[in-house]
Amino acid sequence: MSFYSYKNAHSDNCPGVVNGNILSGLNQRVCVQVKNIYDSCMQQEQLDDERIVIENIVPVLPGNDCQGTSRPCNCDCDGNRCNCECPPSSIPITHEEAVQNAENSFDPLPRPAGAWTFESCRSSTTAGRISNLSVERMTDRPQFARVRCTVDVPLDVLFLDQRCQEWMGQTVVKVDKDILLCIPDDSIIPFTLESLVSAICVSGSYIGNCSFDITVCVTVVLKVLAEVDILIPTYGFCQVPPCEEFAENVCDEFFSLPLFPQSSCALEQVSDTSGSGTTTSATGGCYSCGPVNPVRPSRLSQCSNCGTTCASTNNLCPRCGSTMTNLN
Repeated sequence: MSFYSYKNAHSDNCPGVVNGNILSGLNQRVCVQVKNIYDSCMQQEQLDDERIVIENIVPVLPGNDCQGTSRPCNCDCDGNRCNCECPPSSIPITHEEAVQNAENSFDPLPRPAGAWTFESCRSSTTAGRISNLSVERMTDRPQFARVRCTVDVPLDVLFLDQRCQEWMGQTVVKVDKDILLCIPDDSIIPFTLESLVSAICVSGSYIGNCSFDITVCVTVVLKVLAEVDILIPTYGFCQVPPCEEFAENVCDEFFSLPLFPQSSCALEQVSDTSGSGTTTSATGGCYSCGPVNPVRPSRLSQCSNCGTTCASTNNLCPRCGSTMTNLN
């Protein structure tokens, strides 16, 4: 099971929602080493006609542990030129996986043939690389600085050659930033800047010499942070539950039910004394007329003979007919 399994839903030793007073249970102060984020901002933009040159080109081959994973192409060929339509992969392959499959291939590796057709591209990692960093503190706005830098966004590019062989290469899109960020004061432990990046291509066209013109949507998050020691209050250590193997545990829901049935006395039947042949509920609804929507009364009473407890306004026990005693 996990922290969030239904069996751990009400455990005080697992992460989750705090019921009641949130301060209840705080029993110690712990010093933790974390990256403290002083400021952060995000920019999203579309880069049109961005020229890229790809390198580290490798054929996209099916792995040895996969059967039937090669994707057939529908090609209309005339001489040495082909127009091909290939279905996209259901699971994107990484450049590292493509290299590994190529190294494990028993067949001679091909080389890209003829003109290339752009297929897709997306960022290969969420960690961007910052270069040409310049931080200029502003005299008119204390704690703020003008931050200029170039963020490299790594991309994996998929393309097809004229033989319908799929290939993958690597490239980098450079994004220039000129922004304002809150910068902490000077200290022994210096602050740093990190970038979080994500990108996906909208379209692309091959222009020759391993180059493409692409339209790409880029998201860049810049963070001002420092590795610090922080004192925080805690509820103590987590109690790590054992892992739950995936299985169709159809009995778990049944085993989680209470052992004995829970009585709902709002619909307890009472004896018919009217001679009409109908049975009335404790709230006056007539069962012979179909279901009713009873309103649970606020009164709680207990039978003096058999001990039955009901939330009922009836003065007689619905089981044995003895007098009910009000417990409220």
